[in-house]
Amino acid sequence: MSKFGVSTEKEGALLQKMEELGVQESDIDEKFIRSGGPGGQNVNKVSTCVQLKHIPTGIIVKIQKDRSQGVNRFLARRSLVAKIEERLVGKPTKEQLKIEKIQKQKKRRKRRTKTKLESDNNT
Repeated sequence: MSKFGVSTEKEGALLQKMEELGVQESDIDEKFIRSGGPGGQNVNKVSTCVQLKHIPTGIIVKIQKDRSQGVNRFLARRSLVAKIEERLVGKPTKEQLKIEKIQKQKKRRKRRTKTKLESDNNT
């Protein structure tokens, strides 16, 4: 049985990644907070939001994506490991790559609209 309520393969991959980066459970400060938003009575009664702080680096991650505390614990650790890896290796996370892609698309649209407006005004 897994510790976080996810498959043992996912949990094993996370633990292996933590070991590669030298992140230990004793270095992580874990807090549980009541979530907000949709989810009904479960969300209002149970502290399902998870906040992790990696003490050596000072990185803080707060996750409340799922109604289950165990899954949120797993997701928070995965996010924390990604941020630590980014800081150590300098490799951008998937989330940052997605944000950069969206920004490029917006710039392209803005340029296209501007050139179209300028050509309409000249005619």
